[in-house]
Amino acid sequence: MKPRILVVEDEPSIADIIRYALATDGFEPVLCRTGTEALTKLAEQAVALIVLDVGLPDTNGFDLFKRIQAHTDTPVMFLTARDDEIDRVVGLELGADDYVAKPFSPRELMARVRTILRRVQKGAPAPASVAPAIAIDDVRRRIHYYGCVLELSRYEYGLLKALAGAPGRVFTRDELLERVWTEPGESFDRTVDTHIKTLRAKLHAIAPQLEPIRTHRGVGYAFADDLPDELTRGS
Repeated sequence: MKPRILVVEDEPSIADIIRYALATDGFEPVLCRTGTEALTKLAEQAVALIVLDVGLPDTNGFDLFKRIQAHTDTPVMFLTARDDEIDRVVGLELGADDYVAKPFSPRELMARVRTILRRVQKGAPAPASVAPAIAIDDVRRRIHYYGCVLELSRYEYGLLKALAGAPGRVFTRDELLERVWTEPGESFDRTVDTHIKTLRAKLHAIAPQLEPIRTHRGVGYAFADDLPDELTRGS
């Protein structure tokens, strides 16, 4: 089967160029003009790569990227008319696999597409499995909990990474402040408690029957070392 590439581009002339280049190079292009249509297509069929224009009529490409990445690890290449450094930095820091500015050479675009797919086919290192229920991807700064990608702030990510990285170990609030906050001296114990509360809510939404972050009164917090490998729904 030909690798299927989803192209999210609202300019017909650009979309046609990309479609022709992909088809000529042995790929199966699937075209969408809006973010809404792209999400629908992704729900209907799997794709090998997404070429995503930042400027779409119904949404910002960066926002759409976040929504896509919450449900799939499909590689994404940003395509945009804007060549500002800040746009490239934002796209790559969000976790995009590449970034191409318009105008572009179809030959260069295809070379980048093939490079990304080769990298994926070789198999990126598996996320470091910290506990059966949780996996941390340091490269993309993502944490999966029972297969679901958690939407985490910078500090929530740091806290959960520290706790889940040593299941069963009790961390004091001071230890967590030093590990996670850049300038812990300007933070307070209550800061840790507040972020732990929001973390628990996000974990609870996925597995309400479990208590992964446990409080040790007078000491601090620990990540459970006895979580089940799989969720039992409805229990």
